Amino acid sequence: MKNFERMIQLAGEVFDAHNDPAQLDVNQDVIAQLHQLHPATVFEFVDGDGPVIWVILIPTTSQLMKQFIDEKISETELLNNTILNQKYDSLYLCSAMTLQEFRGKGLTKKIILDAIKKIRDDHPIQNLFTWNFSQEGEMLAESIARHEKLPLLKRQRRN
Repeated sequence: MKNFERMIQLAGEVFDAHNDPAQLDVNQDVIAQLHQLHPATVFEFVDGDGPVIWVILIPTTSQLMKQFIDEKISETELLNNTILNQKYDSLYLCSAMTLQEFRGKGLTKKIILDAIKKIRDDHPIQNLFTWNFSQEGEMLAESIARHEKLPLLKRQRRN
């Protein structure tokens, strides 16, 4: 199975966004919308036979962050309500997926930190927030928040 197919399978196993209306169902239109917010919002690391890491970050406002954390809006509403061409003070660590054989090497963290630096060059990010779907994701988000010296707010995962 090629890496792209493995990444799609991993996304389905971890997120199952097609069956959860609160989650962002990522497609080409969503990726274009994210790139309008900032070029560093979507990143894919390719090694050999296709992508092995996918990362999505969403810069937004603290007001929308709070609504999302309090479960008043969905991921899709978070993205759609974020107005273009303004200064964003909060950054949603939306998703990071890494194929098993590339985990534990620091690649995903490095990619996210590089993207955050690019976003912070243009926006006064004061908060990070997340909605964790795995223990590994939670640990990664906490490590990134410590590195960036920013508070990390969390939306609770429904079981």
